[in-house]
Amino acid sequence: MRVDQETCTGCGECLPYCPVGAISLVDGVAVADQDACVECGVCTRVFACPTGSMIQLSADELGFPRGLRRYFSDPTAVSPVTMGAGRGTEECKTNDRTNRVKVGQVGFGIELGRPGVSASFADVEKVTMKVASIGVEFEQLNPIWPLIKDPRTGELKDEIKGERVLSLVVEFITDLERTPRVMAALKEVEQEVDTVFTVAVMCRVNEDKTVPVLPLLQGMGLQPRPNAKINVGLGRAW
Repeated sequence: MRVDQETCTGCGECLPYCPVGAISLVDGVAVADQDACVECGVCTRVFACPTGSMIQLSADELGFPRGLRRYFSDPTAVSPVTMGAGRGTEECKTNDRTNRVKVGQVGFGIELGRPGVSASFADVEKVTMKVASIGVEFEQLNPIWPLIKDPRTGELKDEIKGERVLSLVVEFITDLERTPRVMAALKEVEQEVDTVFTVAVMCRVNEDKTVPVLPLLQGMGLQPRPNAKINVGLGRAW
């Protein structure tokens, strides 16, 4: 996002609308911190600048790699890779319905960043490299997939590591028995990243209606919400 310095009157009305606090008044006019700005477009979608001084560029106009900020942070920006808007697959919490998460497997969705915090790709790489060392399969329909330089190590492409986004979801699948190792790795990496993240865990329910991943999580002293989202089998199977 840019501010037209010639037309801005410095009214300051735009400041509260930025979810990452990137806008401030400098010498009587609004200025956007280009490092902190995640190109989410909230300041132009929600707020109507009285002088029209707020300028939001498209991802194409921003260019690569900065355009990634718009694709991940603005829900109206359609990614040319996934042909959809959003930070993960179309619905990562019900990937069992798409048959991505199979019997004997567990799927993870690691959401890094939130409004007010954001996340850098440098921190995202710390997570992807940590879980890659365990042996996981990254979701190829996730918009972060084409940004991974080496899926075996989880290393991201060098040119994107300086970019920030409002939030994104790292999705991967691994064998069910590796669940404790993944959770232990995430506990380690939480001390290394300068953002917040949440962990969604998904698996198929057993024939007796028990959830196979629950005992593994509970054995680590974790108390997940097992009914956060349940797929009852409705809709079209892919």
